[in-house]
Amino acid sequence: MFWFGNDIGVDLGTASVLVYVKGRGIVLKEPSVVAMEKDTGSIISIGEDARRMLGRTPGNIIATRPLREGVIADYDVTEKMLRYFISKACGRSFFFRPRIMVCIPSGVTGVEERAVRQAALQAGARQAHLIEEPLAAALGAGLEISEPNGSMVIDIGGGTTDVAVLSLGGIVTSASLRVGGDKFDEAIVRFIRREFNLMIGERTAEELKINIGTAYPPGKTENTTMEIRGRDLVSGLPKTVSVTSRQTYDAMQETVEAVVGAVKEVLEKTPPELSADIINKGIVMTGGGSLLNGLDTLISKETELPCYVADDPLSCVAQGTGKALSMIGVLPANNKLAKKVV
Repeated sequence: MFWFGNDIGVDLGTASVLVYVKGRGIVLKEPSVVAMEKDTGSIISIGEDARRMLGRTPGNIIATRPLREGVIADYDVTEKMLRYFISKACGRSFFFRPRIMVCIPSGVTGVEERAVRQAALQAGARQAHLIEEPLAAALGAGLEISEPNGSMVIDIGGGTTDVAVLSLGGIVTSASLRVGGDKFDEAIVRFIRREFNLMIGERTAEELKINIGTAYPPGKTENTTMEIRGRDLVSGLPKTVSVTSRQTYDAMQETVEAVVGAVKEVLEKTPPELSADIINKGIVMTGGGSLLNGLDTLISKETELPCYVADDPLSCVAQGTGKALSMIGVLPANNKLAKKVV
C-alpha cells in the first residue's frame, strides 16, 4: 500500500523497467514488453510473461516493446505498463500518491520529455520528476558528483548510450547515441543472415551476444562457439549452425565503434582541468551493454584511460533515480532535476 511521502525511482528502459522504492531498494525488475490482443487492444500480459511471447505469438496476439531507442514509441501502452509495474511493486492503493523520478536519455527532445512526464502522472504519480540517465547512473554507481571534480560515466542501455562528464552535480559535456544493446542484437541478426543465409530472432541474437559475444577478441582467451537454430532462407527449413565469438565481433564491430567514437567525442570537448581528474579516476561504465565481453578493455585501449564496469551495472540507474529524489534542490546545476508537474 502507498503511504504518504512514498518516493519511487523508475528506470524506464527500452529493454527492462526497474522500480526503486525508498527504504526498500529495487523491488521490481521486468522486461518492458507488453502482449495484447490485435483486434481489441486489450492487455494480455506485461513483463516477463510477455517477453516469453516475443516472436512466438499467434496472429491475434502482438508482443511489443512500447519504448524504442530510449523514448516512448506507444504512449497509451507505456502508461498502462508503467501503472502495472508501480502497482505491482508497491500495492494498489492510490490514496496517497507517490513522487516518482523517471530517468530519460540526455539527448531527448522537449516533446519526448513531456511524454515521459505525462505518462508518469497518468500512471498515478503525485509529482513527476525527470533525471538524465548519466546523472542517475553516476549517483547509483556511488560517484561523488557534487564536488568540483570531474567524473566520467558511460551508460549503455537497451536503446541508447549516454556518455557524460559530470562536475558540481551537473553535466558538463555529454553525447547521446540511439545505439545500445538492441543495436548489437540487430547487427548479429544481419550478420547471421548474410553469412549463413539463416534467419534468427532477436532473442537468439541476444543469447549469442551474452554467451559468446565480444567487443575485443584479443582479450578473450579462446574463440568459443555456440550452436544456434533458425530458418534457412534458401530452403525455408529449420537449420542449425555454429557461430564463433570472433564472428560476433565482426557482426558488432561497426556498432561498437560508434560507442567508442562517442566516448572520444566527449573527451575532446572536456575542459582540461576535468580531463586531469578523469585520468586519475578513470571511466565508469553502467547499464546492461557494459557487460559485453571486452568492451571496457577496448575503450581503455582506445582512450588510454582506466575504464571499469560498476559493481552492479544493471541497477545503477534505478538506484540513482531513487537517490536523486532526496537530492532535489541540492543539485542546482541540473535543470531537469528541478522540473516537475504537480
